[in-house]
Amino acid sequence: MKSTIQTAVMTAIIVAGGVFSANAQDASTILKKMDDVMYSPKDMTGKNKIILIDKNGKEEIREATIQQKDTDKRMFRFTSPASQTGISVLSLPDDVMYLYLPAFGKERRIATSAKNQNFAGTDFSYDDMESVLYSAKYTPKLLKTEADVFVLELTPLNRSDYSKVIVRINKTNFYPELMEYYDKANNKIKEAKYTFKKIDNYWNATEIEMTDLKKNHKTKMQMSDVKYDTGLTDDDFTVRKLKQ
Repeated sequence: MKSTIQTAVMTAIIVAGGVFSANAQDASTILKKMDDVMYSPKDMTGKNKIILIDKNGKEEIREATIQQKDTDKRMFRFTSPASQTGISVLSLPDDVMYLYLPAFGKERRIATSAKNQNFAGTDFSYDDMESVLYSAKYTPKLLKTEADVFVLELTPLNRSDYSKVIVRINKTNFYPELMEYYDKANNKIKEAKYTFKKIDNYWNATEIEMTDLKKNHKTKMQMSDVKYDTGLTDDDFTVRKLKQ
């Protein structure tokens, strides 16, 4: 009898371990497929219309350009209004980010501890603006599978103001539809809604709507004039280019 109970317990442990391993593998595979969708082109350029909306519905419009190369290089530069023109952020490999403010005439490196701060008055933090694979930044866990989406919980691998991010990933095309950001007290503080459209051979986020739930303030980034694989080089992603 005792032997039978021990055998049953061991079987349950093995089965549970197998399920855990399968779920972990599934979550990693799903997140990698999302990365493949979001970072599939060799390079990308586009224009951004940024709409800031306060709690009363008042809107402020800005414009910017964006350049992306591989999975770890990104340049974002405001082009209007005049008060914002030239403000730029450069994301490079190995957790390196620079901010350029024309009023000061020089760049400054953004410390990891400061990446929770909002970028230029938007609801996107520097951490949100960073160019890095999600699978390199988070440990995923599959929470559930719904009719049209996979729901993953992402836990930061390194220092972050987020305790976790819950992401809903389209089951057919593997792009994110919604990301929910939680603070250290496990309160949901922000959410990002994504609208994707296929342009040429790639899925592109034509709009990202980021909402700060505490401030009741949101920022919409709407992308247009997107071009892929135009031959951008590493020289296009330098501090010198940041200041031009």
